[in-house]
Amino acid sequence: MLQFPIAMTPRTEPARALAWLSPVIAFALTVFTGFCLFAALGQDPVKALGVFFIAPLDSLRGWTEIAVKMTPLLLCAAGLVVCFKANVWNIGAEGQLIAGAITGGVVALACDPSWGRWYVVLVMLASAVGGAVWGGFTALLRHRFHANEILVSLMLVYVAQFLLAWCVQGPMRDPMGFGFPQTKLFETGAMLPVLEGTRLHAGALLALFSAVGVWLLMDRMALGFQFKVSGMAPFAARYAGYHPGKLIWASMLICGALAGLAGGIEASGPLGQLTPTISPGYGFAAIIVAFVGRLSPLGCIPAAFVMALFYLGGELAQSRLGLPSSITGVYQGLLLFFILACDTMIFYRLSWRGLSADAGKEVR
Repeated sequence: MLQFPIAMTPRTEPARALAWLSPVIAFALTVFTGFCLFAALGQDPVKALGVFFIAPLDSLRGWTEIAVKMTPLLLCAAGLVVCFKANVWNIGAEGQLIAGAITGGVVALACDPSWGRWYVVLVMLASAVGGAVWGGFTALLRHRFHANEILVSLMLVYVAQFLLAWCVQGPMRDPMGFGFPQTKLFETGAMLPVLEGTRLHAGALLALFSAVGVWLLMDRMALGFQFKVSGMAPFAARYAGYHPGKLIWASMLICGALAGLAGGIEASGPLGQLTPTISPGYGFAAIIVAFVGRLSPLGCIPAAFVMALFYLGGELAQSRLGLPSSITGVYQGLLLFFILACDTMIFYRLSWRGLSADAGKEVR
């Protein structure tokens, strides 16, 4: 095999300076890479970077749109923090979001026009229950049959997507919708309150409260301590009397409920109905948000803001500059790569181990 001269070695303790500098370095690398990328595409780099980073923030509408996109990202990421801290690798928040949207949509469609605004509370509760039940399937298969939760939760995403497609094309389709695969618009009582003149809804506050609640759970409550001990030292957790099966169930139900709530908020907030594309991949993007936030519920708030900023910046770049979605997607991926790479340097350092006499030769 070939001996690579550069190795990553663990630091004896995390680098405190890099903990503060890594976001700055990542942003600088992103700007430099974007400058080169847009120049190579024949675009004005300064204008393109302005569209990505400044244009979404130059108006009230931009800020509110970022908050709308932050909401599902933050809810899913906060739930995923619980799972990942407990060493339960739930990759299916997208499916739990869709399941919550379906159950919330069923309750929303049952709303009578004469009912008051309180009915939306039932819609949110139904969404959370739907997401929790969907997450419970993964917990059941992991706990009872020792199935790999990564594969199970991921496959259930596609089941949820097909279920949503069947619902909006079949029993829940709007009979007056000219055959389009969508439900009828929800009644006012089933809709979240919206800030006048914008699409900003009360779900944004609910997401912030949920992130704070998860922080209190993980840092101030015994159950959160059990999650962290079970994730870091499973044998020590068993010795302390913690039941791993209960922790698997608890983490999946909490994550599923928050992801399902995100789905219900999407349906009863910006969209006002169910469509086959209830989510552009928020559940998958929330995995990145959770890690960029360093698996901290409060850290997920700025991480979700950055992700939402890039979502909106990418949309503006496509409409104003004519950039294809593939290019904007690549640039979004580069930002996240630089953030994760710089965060890795907090715990690891690159070291030059030199070339031995056998370097570059095949060793048997």
